[in-house]
Amino acid sequence: MKEIIRTNDVVFLSYAEMVLRDAGLHPVIFDNHSSVLDGSVIAIQRRLMVLDEEENEARETVLAIKKEYDTDND
Repeated sequence: MKEIIRTNDVVFLSYAEMVLRDAGLHPVIFDNHSSVLDGSVIAIQRRLMVLDEEENEARETVLAIKKEYDTDND
């Protein structure tokens, strides 16, 4: 599996996961429980992972939605 993003922004992470699923990809969130156990401290970020063969499409998709997300949250 390949890491696509690492973040503590649970809203963006959830949004990215939904968009990737809608695109037919198979995203998985790693470290979700570790982050919660440690009180959601900044030290442990959640990671959005995809299958190796889905990496390029996932990166392109996340890059596009990140630009839109950053613009909406300025």
